[in-house]
Amino acid sequence: MTVVHRPHVTPPAEALSARTLERLKQRLRTLREEVLEEEAQQEALLRHVHPSNRPSARNLIHYLVLRRGDMRQLQADLAWVGLSSLGRTESHVLVSLDRVLAMLALSTGDELGTYDHAAPVGFRQGDELLQLHTAQLLGAGRPHRRVRIAVTLPTEAAGDARLCEGLVKAGMDVARINCAHDDPETWRAMVGNVREAARRAGQSLRVLMDLAGPKLRIGDVAGGALPARLRRGEAFLLVEEGRHIPEEQTGSSDWRSTCSVAEVFTQVTVGAAVWFDDGRIGGRVEGRGAGWLRIRITHAKREGTKLRANKGINLPETVLAVPSLRDDDLRALAFVAGHADAVALSFVQREEDVIRLQEELARLGGAGLGVVLKIETRAGFENLPRLLLAVMRNERYGVMIARGDLAVEMGFERLAEVQEEILWFAEAAHAPTIWATQVLETLAKTGAPSRAEVTDAAMSGRAEAVLLNKGTYILDTIASLDDILARMAEHQAKKRTLLRSLNISDNL
Repeated sequence: MTVVHRPHVTPPAEALSARTLERLKQRLRTLREEVLEEEAQQEALLRHVHPSNRPSARNLIHYLVLRRGDMRQLQADLAWVGLSSLGRTESHVLVSLDRVLAMLALSTGDELGTYDHAAPVGFRQGDELLQLHTAQLLGAGRPHRRVRIAVTLPTEAAGDARLCEGLVKAGMDVARINCAHDDPETWRAMVGNVREAARRAGQSLRVLMDLAGPKLRIGDVAGGALPARLRRGEAFLLVEEGRHIPEEQTGSSDWRSTCSVAEVFTQVTVGAAVWFDDGRIGGRVEGRGAGWLRIRITHAKREGTKLRANKGINLPETVLAVPSLRDDDLRALAFVAGHADAVALSFVQREEDVIRLQEELARLGGAGLGVVLKIETRAGFENLPRLLLAVMRNERYGVMIARGDLAVEMGFERLAEVQEEILWFAEAAHAPTIWATQVLETLAKTGAPSRAEVTDAAMSGRAEAVLLNKGTYILDTIASLDDILARMAEHQAKKRTLLRSLNISDNL
């Protein structure tokens, strides 16, 4: 007699035991109660949110509770019994919990029951709210792609109307003006040229003006042969701008430069990390005094790394108590309020920063402008939920993932993880996101992209907009990004894979 060995199959009754299903129901009911308890506790915050954004704010609070604990075992158990693992609930948390509870009730023969606290956002409504908020902030976009393309305008856009026409024709949906450069007269010409170009093309266009904020930068670098080439082990002296510090106070240093933000010299402590030029050079504070810091260089190329004036400084281990609106920003706001569609708040760290901006805009008659939070510091990332609830006082709001400074602040190895978390929380708030920094940068500068940045551009389609920086080949770059985003729109919607038919042979 021939014996046939069959693979073991778990009987359905065992897989879906009453004990397993009851345990899952209890865990989800408890989670639902925790979600609603937190919402009730945050009622004071919710009252300040713009009325049209309160459903989104409630959903954000629900998502925050959902992600406080480790959900992985619960996800595995739900998937094991064939139910949603809650892995894509960002835009509609409470209704997701209710639907899974309903399916568990049906599987055990229980009555469905009703809840006296309805979900603020339904399944389809979550996506619809995000699309609505994106259109409000970033414009109508293009028929063939969901994601908008934003471009930083070069100074030449003020005097070159044909350049502006080319940018719009190539696919620019949002024109970004960096208020750290140029002046109101130049900005006025830029705005006029891009709006006229969009009008001629019959294309929607929004103008986003980006406030400089308290960006830490070094002044001229002095000492040794120029340009400065810093090496590991050398001492770098950072001095408050306008101060003369005798060398006998600070000790000998190989290089010296200045920083105009005075708070740095009173709040940075000995031992704190300091990075220059987007993380190319790093060190630690080994001495400090009134108006100066001595930094021992610990990270640079073996042969030394060049450092020029006006490069950025990052202090990832220091939370500076610095207002995000400086005097220059307040002066720029007077122009922004009358000419832009939205304003980006740089180096935002606390909800007070957001409220101050909103108050200034209201004073200047610009309360209707959209406000974009630029998340580029550790404090900004860690306070993101409260920052979102603050910016939702505006009817139009969004988030920019400023990946350059954020990578230095959080550590390059954490950047992928951090940008994912920002995308998740923004989606829970139905806030449009702008994916920024070095997107197709090699293509824009040299005319040929690297393989890695093409993959990065494809991943950027999970945001609602992608920001390109200026460059010699910017028109080609816009066209390439337009093509990449249109292709990826057929395969990916946020973090959800779309199962479009594939162009491969089906002959096995």
